[in-house]
Parts: sequence; C-alpha cells; structure tokens
Amino acid sequence: MQSTIIMIIIAYLFGSVCSAIIICKIMRLPDPRSTGSHNPGTTNVLRIGGKLPAGLTLLFDVLKGLLPVLIAKYIGVLHQALAWVALAAVLGHLLPVFFKFKGGKGVATMLGVLLGLSWQLALMVIGTWLIVAAIFRFSSLAAIVATLLTPAYAFWFADKSFVIPLTLLAVIIVLRHYENIKRLLAGTEGRIGKKNKT
Repeated sequence: MQSTIIMIIIAYLFGSVCSAIIICKIMRLPDPRSTGSHNPGTTNVLRIGGKLPAGLTLLFDVLKGLLPVLIAKYIGVLHQALAWVALAAVLGHLLPVFFKFKGGKGVATMLGVLLGLSWQLALMVIGTWLIVAAIFRFSSLAAIVATLLTPAYAFWFADKSFVIPLTLLAVIIVLRHYENIKRLLAGTEGRIGKKNKT
C-alpha cells in the first residue's frame, strides 16, 4: 500500500513536467500557453515551431506516462493498482504543480500510460485513433473516440481492474476537449493537414 501511494505521488510529479513549455524555452520558441491555441501540447508546438520540437514534445509526453507505470511494475506495485498510478501521471500533465496547474489535454501522456499497462491495449487505442482520423480528418474527434473506447477495450481485452481508473481518465480528457467539441459541433474545427487558427 505504501509503495502504491509513493508511486502515485511520483507519477503525478512526472506528469507535471510540462514538455511543451520546457522544449519551447530551450529552443527559444514562444511559450505555447501564450500563442496559437494556448495549449501546451504537441499540436500547438507543431504550429509554433515545426516538426522537431513537436516530435520531442510528443516523445517526452509519452515517456512521462510510460516510465512511472514501468517503475511501479518493477518495484512490485499490485497489478490492480497500476491504473491508478497511470491516472496520476495523466492528472499531472493536465494539472501540473510546477506550472500553476495549467497543462495540456493529456492524450500523449495517456498513450504512454497505456503502453505501460498493456501494449495490446495501447495498440487498440492507437488503431482507433488512426481509423477515425483517416475517415473524418479531425485529430480531436479521433482522440475523443479513442479515449472513450479505452475503458471498454480494457474490460474486454486487458484487465477489468483497469476499468474504473481508465473511465475516470476518459471522462477527464473528454472534458478537456470541451472547446474542440464545441468547434466540431459548429463545423469550425480544423481538419488534419489544414491550418487551424484556433
């Protein structure tokens, strides 16, 4: 129990390291919270600085979700508690203690924790994202659909103990996409491959 609590705290702190802000500062780019969509995430960094900083942001956002789960496994945290460690890592990304609790939308970090929990589960979520994105050409819609299906995938194909924390995770991430949902309903959301002013 003690190791689980410690790992939840560590996972939250890992998640709180905002890759987008740090990478933009190192590469002398504008703060992603003050330009573009004002979201410290991969898509906005791509808009601000191009493929290299965006790729680095994506990589580190995935790693800060993956590493805490792998560490928790290594030190023997109970299997049924791993998804709570995963949830803590994503919450750190969404509400980073080091950056005034203003973080990104959590999709890349969610992918990282899923890779740590079950690579099969992660592949199903990635596949869902790719299919929805290919059909509808909306990155946000693909993320929302893939996220919402994650608890169901966990129930049927991974581990039922993951379902409750992953359901909470899905609800939180979808709520963070509130503005995207409004634009999707209004028909103003930017499509993949086209510049989006928001």
